[in-house]
Amino acid sequence: MTTSEQASSPSIRAPLWLLVLVTLSGTMAMHIFMPALPLAGEDLGASPSGMQQTITLYVLGLAFGQLIYGPVSDTIGRRPTLLVGLVLYLVSSVFALFATSLEWLLIARLAQALGGAAGIALGRSIVRDISTPERATKDLALLNLLTLVGPGLAPIVGSFLADHFGWRAIYIFLVAIASVMVLCAWRLLPETNLNRSSLAFGKIATDYGRLVNNRRFLGFMVGGACSSMALYPYLATAPYIVHGQLGLAISQIGWFAAVTIVGASLGSTLTRRLVGRLPTERFLYLGAGLSLSMAVLFLVVQSMGWLNVPILIGLTFTLTVGCGMASPAALSRSLSAAPGLTGSAAGLYGFGQMAVGALGTRLVGYGSDPAIACAVTQIGLTVAALAAFRIANRYKKKEE
Repeated sequence: MTTSEQASSPSIRAPLWLLVLVTLSGTMAMHIFMPALPLAGEDLGASPSGMQQTITLYVLGLAFGQLIYGPVSDTIGRRPTLLVGLVLYLVSSVFALFATSLEWLLIARLAQALGGAAGIALGRSIVRDISTPERATKDLALLNLLTLVGPGLAPIVGSFLADHFGWRAIYIFLVAIASVMVLCAWRLLPETNLNRSSLAFGKIATDYGRLVNNRRFLGFMVGGACSSMALYPYLATAPYIVHGQLGLAISQIGWFAAVTIVGASLGSTLTRRLVGRLPTERFLYLGAGLSLSMAVLFLVVQSMGWLNVPILIGLTFTLTVGCGMASPAALSRSLSAAPGLTGSAAGLYGFGQMAVGALGTRLVGYGSDPAIACAVTQIGLTVAALAAFRIANRYKKKEE
């Protein structure tokens, strides 16, 4: 069997809408609860810093969970591994719904993140299993879009549910979504990994070691993580820029975050439509370069005191177009650079995204001016993305 045949099984079909749903669930649950933190804290008698841990633990669970699911799915298969993750996501959502203390909620959120990580890691692996490289880039663009859309859309949904029905309504919503995912995955999802290997913890460590030493994979992974997570510093600082600097009402913050949805959607759509006409590498440099130019312009505008609502929307929209263009191409190339290790590669890629996202949101806290801190952090991330793509493309392609 050739490398290309091992990399994909085009004769097997999995519902793309289901893969979209499970991919969305992981990032959605991370952000949908953020608007309800004050309400839940008041109900549970927890301090703001204590409630913030529910977000921190979720990010950590999402990052480390993806390291586990990838190699396990390479061993026992995508379907059973995904079902275990989705059941964990469902059960922990029920526990969160009935939480009566902060400690209870923290444990439930960590378990929920560990379950949600399965959808992000394995949705990508399944697409790579069943698609040719060109088709994989198109389908991964859609899945990648959901990891960008989640942070923008989820706070709007969470605000609506919390304002009208209370913070526990968010978990009723998540329990309903999780129930649908478990049922549909059990009934509709076939096994797509036809090249499974025996489970050995030493082999898992070896596989990750091989990936870390694969400079082509590592370049695309780091570049993809930096380019896709360049919008996270904006999401972390948007409340302070929109409300504190521009003087708008807090209720409008969610709609500024929603601008990222439109931009990322357009960028991913462009990649999906044009990937067969232009070299995939072209989207890496165009996307990251566009984001970098907008970040630099953002820094200049804020430094000169020219920032206003239309300029902020325009800069954010265009920057996220670049994120949407580069990310799916980087993901497709990184998975193709590691034949036989698709699950582990997807898990490590997802871990890298979450780690860079956490780093970006942390770095913006060191600046006294939120807009400048955001722009500088975005510049650093996009420069790192371009450098990583350059390094990856220096190495001779294997057949993808």
